[in-house]
Amino acid sequence: VFLILLLVAVQVVFELYARSAVSAAALDAASAVAGSDGGGTSVAQTDAVANARAILGSYGARARFAWQITPSTVELTVSVNNPSVLPSFAASGLGLAEVSRSVVVDREGVRP
Repeated sequence: VFLILLLVAVQVVFELYARSAVSAAALDAASAVAGSDGGGTSVAQTDAVANARAILGSYGARARFAWQITPSTVELTVSVNNPSVLPSFAASGLGLAEVSRSVVVDREGVRP
């Protein structure tokens, strides 16, 4: 019983760290696209994704990026399957199998 509780505690700590890292990378990427001179072009998105993957390291190789760009905002959702020290049924049952973070950033531009 002690070992199971210890594994759950380790998994929760890892989950909290992963959420924080994914949130920071998503915010950086969305801010870069929102402030780009090209206005959210695919080149700006590609550069932002490459930078986010570099920030996340090997964890970023599994990340999925979903962009939604409107005239006034940039929305980015980053989802990553979370590695687990628990059996898969336990990790998914606790909601620890995936980290998914969404950020919305106002687009920047020169106002007339």
